[in-house]
Amino acid sequence: MQHEHRMMVFSCTASQDFAKKVVEHLKELEDLKDEDIHLGNLEIIHFKDGEFQPYYLESIRGATVYLIQSITPPADNLMELLLCIDAAKRASASKVIVVAPYFGWARQDRKDRPRTSIGAKLVANLITAAGADRIMTCDLHADQIQGFFDIPLDHIMASNLFLDIIQKLKLKNLAIASPDIGGSKRANFYAGRLKKRGSNEPPTIICHKTRTRQNQVGAIRVIGDVENMDVIIVDDIVDTAGTLCKAAAELKKMGAASVRACITHAVLSEPAVELVHGSEIDELYITDTIAHPELENDSKIHIISMTRLFARMMTKVYLYESISDEFEN
Repeated sequence: MQHEHRMMVFSCTASQDFAKKVVEHLKELEDLKDEDIHLGNLEIIHFKDGEFQPYYLESIRGATVYLIQSITPPADNLMELLLCIDAAKRASASKVIVVAPYFGWARQDRKDRPRTSIGAKLVANLITAAGADRIMTCDLHADQIQGFFDIPLDHIMASNLFLDIIQKLKLKNLAIASPDIGGSKRANFYAGRLKKRGSNEPPTIICHKTRTRQNQVGAIRVIGDVENMDVIIVDDIVDTAGTLCKAAAELKKMGAASVRACITHAVLSEPAVELVHGSEIDELYITDTIAHPELENDSKIHIISMTRLFARMMTKVYLYESISDEFEN
């Protein structure tokens, strides 16, 4: 007797809203019209001592299980994900595919000082050891993190969505900026893709920063001519927003006509939102890889959903189809 091949989607605590939207998009896809797509029932039982235990409330035997969870602080979210992977494997799921829109600990991708950990590698090892067969994530802080996994990894990029926004803005004197030296490759990527899309290739601006200590920026120096330019800062993570706001202030000081930012993962540690609202940034575009329901109607911070893109990629992987056409060459 041949086993039924079916897709089942579950969500851990940190990505409930994201998962619900993904499921709605999956239902709209013609390729899955014969599938019973719904957000599966997963219960997390919490104990008074702080422990918790996941429990699948429906059979997942033989299924391809998609487990959606952004690995955001606190560390409970990571532990919850690991326990859910383990539970799915012990419940005889055929495959467990982790969908982590935001991959936490990604900034710990190397030893940048003596006697420290490489957190991104450790998290990769934990996910693999728990039993995941594949992982799907978005805009990793460093490309080499893909090599930390010994299972297949699908690296989704938010650039296409942001490029659409940049083109719709129709800025006359567009320039693409990186908030630090490390992001210069990303800025050049955006400029090159805009040229491929038929626009004039915008100049790239680099903001060179120094730090007094972790999460605190010292000085920022702008490299490039920004006089009367409409600058868009591109980056993968905005945490405290200190670098972003200081970069925007320096760009305006150097004569920029406007400053906007397109940043994938909005950690927005306190008091980041307040800083952005009081800054020289005209608009900040972020994605929903990290949940911020309080910002849905914000006047300055705009949320762009990644859920449709993730739904498409999940479907292609499930149907063993090529995903290369989802990326711009």
